[in-house]
Amino acid sequence: MGGKVCAIIGFGPGLGTAYAEIFKDAGYDLGLLSRSKADLGSDEATNTSIRTYKCDAGEPGSIKDALASVQNELGPIDVVIYNADLAQFGSLDDVSELQFEQSWRVGALGLFATAKFLGPQMSKRGSGVIIVSGATAALRGNIWTTAFAPSKSAQRTLANSLAKQLGPKGVHVVYLVIDGVIDTEDTRTNFAPEEPDEFFIKPTRIAETALMLARQDKSAWTFELDIRPFGEKW
Repeated sequence: MGGKVCAIIGFGPGLGTAYAEIFKDAGYDLGLLSRSKADLGSDEATNTSIRTYKCDAGEPGSIKDALASVQNELGPIDVVIYNADLAQFGSLDDVSELQFEQSWRVGALGLFATAKFLGPQMSKRGSGVIIVSGATAALRGNIWTTAFAPSKSAQRTLANSLAKQLGPKGVHVVYLVIDGVIDTEDTRTNFAPEEPDEFFIKPTRIAETALMLARQDKSAWTFELDIRPFGEKW
């Protein structure tokens, strides 16, 4: 406790864990926010402080309370990674109005609530980083992304607006366009069980990119960055 603090909203297996491991290794204290209050599950000795918090990313009050707890226990948040989304996939016939709304709440409203809470504090300090885990669905819709694409599109345009507002105040906003299937046990088993290793994006490599972006000098900031495996069609 007392070092830089990274809060990860939407912590869990796969990319959330990769973010946590990479930023922990870089010396950040961690606030891990998830609906299940999941932990990192590592007994490895570390000089960093790691705390878990229950948080529903679709409820602004829940986000505010969890982030306030992070700050009370660990200190001011230097980096927040918005990794929450609700992957409601399906066609128009498959997706209900409630599912559409839930997807938007987690994807866009939760990011808004995060920025609403942390943006003024970071601006006052003149420093801070907001990194958003995005997707190619933010750029175009498809038959099975009827709910997911509008959520990610709203998220991306919100991040764009935040970058233009907060950037001049010293706050770096980054949107990662993750184009491909992230390598997790679930995607290996249920989504692409017969695909070779090179088909997948390694979550650790995404997290390493996020750390690089968090360290960028103000004279050369990146807002949007595409990440995809070398064989991905785009």
